Amino acid sequence: MPAPPSSDHSVRPSWPRWWRLPWWLVSLATGAKSFVDNPLLGSRRLNRLGLHAARVRLAHRLAANRRHRLAANLPQAWRETFDRDGFVEVRDFLSPADFIALRDSLVSLPADARAQQQGDTLTTRVPVDPAMLARIPALERLLARHDWQGLMSYVASFRTRPLYYLQAIAAGIADGPPDPQQQLHADTFHPSMKAWLFLTDVDERGSPLTYVAGSHRLTPERLAWERRRSLDVLTSGDRLSQRGSFRIDRSELAELGLPQPTAFTVPANTLVVIDTCGFHARGPAPQPSLRAELWAYCRRSPFIPWTGFDLLSLPPFADRRATWATRALDWLDRRGWARQHWLPAGLWTDHLRLPRPADSELRPAIPLTTAEPPQEVKRRESRVA
Repeated sequence: MPAPPSSDHSVRPSWPRWWRLPWWLVSLATGAKSFVDNPLLGSRRLNRLGLHAARVRLAHRLAANRRHRLAANLPQAWRETFDRDGFVEVRDFLSPADFIALRDSLVSLPADARAQQQGDTLTTRVPVDPAMLARIPALERLLARHDWQGLMSYVASFRTRPLYYLQAIAAGIADGPPDPQQQLHADTFHPSMKAWLFLTDVDERGSPLTYVAGSHRLTPERLAWERRRSLDVLTSGDRLSQRGSFRIDRSELAELGLPQPTAFTVPANTLVVIDTCGFHARGPAPQPSLRAELWAYCRRSPFIPWTGFDLLSLPPFADRRATWATRALDWLDRRGWARQHWLPAGLWTDHLRLPRPADSELRPAIPLTTAEPPQEVKRRESRVA
């Protein structure tokens, strides 16, 4: 981790770091968000003059303009709900027969998985790639649906293909402090998208997704809060806040004119899509729990004015990006140039069991009371949001 900045947080990095200045300047026009990795972003002097607030305002203004151009691609009811709340929840997204067929194909897929531990929670993922789509045509049909693509694009504010993963979240099974993702936070300073098609029922004991309705909107109160946080995050912020994923306490919400979080305790076959610059978190898990989902993610540079022209969304690249990125990070990790937090974790099916006939939940492959993550995963906890 870089050395802490000076007490006044002015732009005075040590001389050996000055060669990075051109990159720090270029990063101001990207989605770069870490206040500790870029002394310009973390400069209290520049943020007092309005640097962070200006980036936030411009990013939201451009996202609103892009969404206006994408609005015709989704039902009006979904658009109005999202514009008001920052999320869309669609129950029974697939027909019962189509969902059961898709779920059974996904949870029985013999694919290699990666996992990372955050606190006492283990997250396991498998990227959706061309081989998986060829093996499971129902998944390819789902991702090609016009309403699915329209909703993803509108929330992301870009006509680009998200990264898709199979994901399992096993909460409360590992030795460690509480999961840091259980604290309300915004992923970054600009609008971006995450989505979940839940393959299992999610109840209040299962670490459900929670979201503060309306917190995606850039109100005067939110902008003032962003400015204050940019000034004090390096002296009083936690590690993830310092890396640009601001945490917020529930007691602060009323000051911003916001309600308490909504918990998505939903049945399987529910689609939830959110803007991750709104405040969200995993809910508490009073007992060890497991949920599984098809998960989507899209975060593009916020200062691009157009909605498309994403070369990586073209068919030769779109569904290979996640695998390529993992391999590239493995290569960098082996050379000590980067840190790979997603470590090999065996087969996806090792983490799941097919639903019992009278039970809609997925059960873990090992008893939760004795479950432990792979040893390599236990040695490294993610430091990023």
